[in-house]
Order: sequence, then C-alpha cells, then structure tokens
Amino acid sequence: MLLRPERRAQGHGGGRGAAGRAAGALPRVPVGAARRAHQLASGRVLAGRGEGRRAGAEPAALQQENAPLRPPGESSEEEEPEDGSGLAAPVFPLFHKGRAAAATPGTPGGAAGAHRGAPAAAARGQERGAGPAASPGSHAAALSGETVAQKLEGKPLADKLRPGTLGDYVGQDQVLGEQTLLRSLLEAHEIPSLVLWGPPGCGKTTLAHIIASNSKKNGTRFVTLSATSAKTNDVRDVIKQAENEKRLLKRKTILFIDEIHRFNKSQQDTFLPHVECGTVTLIGATTENPSFQVNSALLSRCRVIVLEKLSVEAMEMILMRAITSLGIRILGQDEQHTSSANGSDSKSSESPVYIEEKAVSTLAYLCDGDARTGLNGLQLAVQARLTAGKTSHQASTQGCSVGGVFITEDHVKEGLQRSHILYDRAGEEHYNCISALHKSMRGSDENASLYWLARMLEGGENPLYVARRLVRFASEDIGLADPLALTQAVAAYQGCHFIGMPECEVILAQCVVYFARAPKSIEVYSAYSNVKACLRNHQGPLPPVPLHLRNAPTRLMKDLGYGKDYKYNPMYKEPVEQDYLPEELKGVDFFKGQKI
Repeated sequence: MLLRPERRAQGHGGGRGAAGRAAGALPRVPVGAARRAHQLASGRVLAGRGEGRRAGAEPAALQQENAPLRPPGESSEEEEPEDGSGLAAPVFPLFHKGRAAAATPGTPGGAAGAHRGAPAAAARGQERGAGPAASPGSHAAALSGETVAQKLEGKPLADKLRPGTLGDYVGQDQVLGEQTLLRSLLEAHEIPSLVLWGPPGCGKTTLAHIIASNSKKNGTRFVTLSATSAKTNDVRDVIKQAENEKRLLKRKTILFIDEIHRFNKSQQDTFLPHVECGTVTLIGATTENPSFQVNSALLSRCRVIVLEKLSVEAMEMILMRAITSLGIRILGQDEQHTSSANGSDSKSSESPVYIEEKAVSTLAYLCDGDARTGLNGLQLAVQARLTAGKTSHQASTQGCSVGGVFITEDHVKEGLQRSHILYDRAGEEHYNCISALHKSMRGSDENASLYWLARMLEGGENPLYVARRLVRFASEDIGLADPLALTQAVAAYQGCHFIGMPECEVILAQCVVYFARAPKSIEVYSAYSNVKACLRNHQGPLPPVPLHLRNAPTRLMKDLGYGKDYKYNPMYKEPVEQDYLPEELKGVDFFKGQKI
C-alpha cells in the first residue's frame, strides 16, 4: 500500500521504527516520485488514508482484476529511488499486475517498458491458459501468412486442427448426426452425464472440447481432469467448488474425466452422490469396455455413448482439411482441385509442397480409423521431406512440370512405419479377436482364421496364449471326429515355447489351418456339459456309489459288501450286463441329454 507523508510522520515515525516495520510499512521512497509514478500509471491519486489502506488491503484476485491499466513490467526513471537501491518494484506491486495497455508516446520509458513487459505477459497468459480458444474455421486464416514448416512447429497437428463446433466435427453420424438425440441435447445446452467409449483417435476428447466451448458460452463451468494424473483429493476439490458455484451463483459445472477407466472402484464411487443430485455433470472418456472398467452404479447414472472407428471417407475429409490448412497442393486431382491449390500460393519464398492424391488415400486406409495417427503421420512425412531439403524434384501432372517438395505414397508409409493395428492385450480387442479366431475355425473358414491369428500376433499377443486356446479348441470343437487334433495342438504349444516369436508364427498358422479344415464334433463337450448340469441341479444329498463298484482292500470292507457281485469284464466272452450309475440315475443318457 502507498503511505502518505503525514501518515508516516504521525503513526510510524517515517516508516523507520520497529512499529512501522511490524505494521508492514514499505521501504522509504521519495514522495514526489511515488506520486508522479502513480499519476502516470493510473491517472488518479489516492484520496486519503482510508482509501490508501483499502487499496493496499485488497485481495490478490481483486487487485489483478481492478488494477489500473499499465503495461506489465513498465518501469519509469521517476520510480527509481534516489539512493539507486532498485526498490521500485516492491513499492508498487499493484502497478505491475495491471492489464497490458499501450503506453502513451509522451510517457518516459513507456516504449522500453512495453518492449520488456509484453513478452512476459504473453508467457504468463499461456501458462494460465488464458484467452479464448480459436475457432476451427480460424486455423487456416491464422496461419495464412506462415510457411508450411512454421505451421507444423509447436503442438502436434492433431491438436492444432481440433474442431471447436459440431458443424466441423467429422464422423460418428450414428451418434451426432442430424436429428439424433445427443446432438439435439447438445444444441439445446442440456447435457446429461455421459461415458464416451471408443477406440483411440475416434473423437472422444474432441467432442468434450466442443461441449466445453458451448458450455462456456452458456455460462456453465467446465473442468477437465485426467485420471492418469489426478488424485481423489483433486476430484473432491472440484466437487466442493461445484457445490459452492451451484449454491451461491446458481451455476452448473461439467466435469470431464479423460481415461476414466484408470480410476479404481473406490475413486469412481466419489462421483456417485454428486452425479445423482446434479452437483456435477460427469463426462467420462474411455477406450475400455465400461461394463468391466466402470462401476455399475456409476453407469446407471450415465448414458454410454459408443463411438466407432472413423471410416476411410471421414479420414480423407480430415486429412484434406489439414492439407488445405497447411497450404499443400494435391497432385492427380481434377481441374477444380488443382486450380484451388494453385490459387492458395503462399506469399513467402518457400518452395511449394505437393502431395499425391494416392498418398492421401493410403494414409486414410493405414491409420485404421485413428484421426490422431493419420494427422501425426502426415505431419511427420511433411516435416521429413522439408528437412531433407529436396526442392529440386520434378513431378509431372497433366503434362505440366512442377518443382518443389514432393510427398509420395512411399513417404507417407515411411512416416507411418506400418499399418496401425488396434489391439490391446489386456483390453476389449484381446477378447474380441480370440473370439473371432475361435468362431472362424469352428466355421471351417481357413482364410478368416489366418487373418484373426495374424491380427493378434502382429498386435503383440503372446503366442503361448493363442496356443493354449488351440489346445482347448482341439477337444471342444473337434473332439473324437479327429483325435489327432489334440496332438497337433500340444505339439504347437511346445514348438512356440521352444523357439518363440517370430519363428513360431508359422507353427500356429499350420495348427489353425489344420483345425479349420478338420471335421468337427462337440459330442464329448456336450455330454460333459450335461453331466455338470445334472450335478448342479440335483436336489438333496448326492447318491452313494453302488456297493458292487466300491473297492474292498480290507476284510472289514468285504464283510460290509464292498465289491460284492462285481463282474470283471475281461473274464467274460459275452457282454456283461451290469449297472454303473447310481440307482437314482439309472437309464440316464448324457450323450442324448435324456433319460432312456
């Protein structure tokens, strides 16, 4: 706070005494310099001691919001103390927290202060995440005067081109298409609690960003947490703030939890009462099946939205939008596209960048419906070609010779390395693929069987897990129709154990094809299932073993009738009639599933 001369003289002894220091008095500064600096910064002088005391006692948040307009970091020669000790900054803390404003031409030191203060203010603004988010349509406009290399600097391309409105959102028409329930609710700003379930890169986080943008326009508070780093206390703090916002300001809060399946069951229970009473609207994003990874009680309070992998057509639209924003020309298209590409010439001296139409289509196929993978693969391919500096390559399109950086299908494949295979050894796709393999072999489709086997192995599946499943298949689905199938399965397991991947992949392939071509029989499997059902459904104590089937190693047991009247079959030339089931089950045929 700013102490007037009479205040220092009357109450604090000029600010030099112990009482003055205990009261928080600031170091002594020439009064004339302080008053002139105050007038230059705010255009007003504190009226009296009471007002000066209030100004110095303002909370930090109000000081930052109501501070006088002055360029951050601005320093004036008049603010320097006479002894040259450099104490101007602690004397006027309010002046350095004001909003950035252009200094008047006549202000001494104004230009230098703005030059030094503006970058710091911009850096602080970026750290706080201040400033409105750019609309999706502004990406191309904001980067129109930059080179392709500059446009690719900084954040990943997938994050830079993230759409901000439902109109720019591509794909997921079954969920967000026109006249769908969710789209109607979002446009009406009536957002229910949601769990967004889908593979990586399908648009879960983008949809959450769109909801955040719309909610801020409607006055709703939007908070984002990641389950990979957030703790239970972080969630409780957000919920406590949401309760205060709802009670004091009647303001709603939307809480977005990314990777919500990373929270354990007890952490997920934290949301239950607050989602139930409407304190927060929960939006969770997960790549795992919510049936297994999210509490059933929480699922009953949320609507599960299933997002599918993006189609090839949707991926091509996303890639074309990125190529247009970067100012890259497409070769091999019709006149309209060629002319539009030529019309978007950059004013810089950078050589033009071209990409084959076939390369775009290949990238759309190889990214396997993952928009993030596709955009980052495009970015890597372009950056690699720009770094190589091969600007003298000549390409021929419709009889015209074009010079510049040329991106082909091979460059895109190199940037992506290989087909992006969606597979999680511990997640949903693990069980989906093994089920598909099992059913393909059962259906005697050797082509599909090989495909699902390769899908698992190329995705990183443990070959011994597949071999164990084949051992089970040999008895469950082939059984006595080909007793050698079990031998083949056990041999395949041992071979995989001996040599491992990648050499063992052909062993598994041979076994899978053998099983797909083998005759099928579930006779043993069905009969054993009937026996288990009989045991589960039996009422009362289980029937005892018949006496003639019991072993009698001692005299006492023989005296009790153990083994009496048992007929030893090898001693008879004719078939022996003898009961082997308990009396209660006499006449039951488990192979036919009925009583004879």
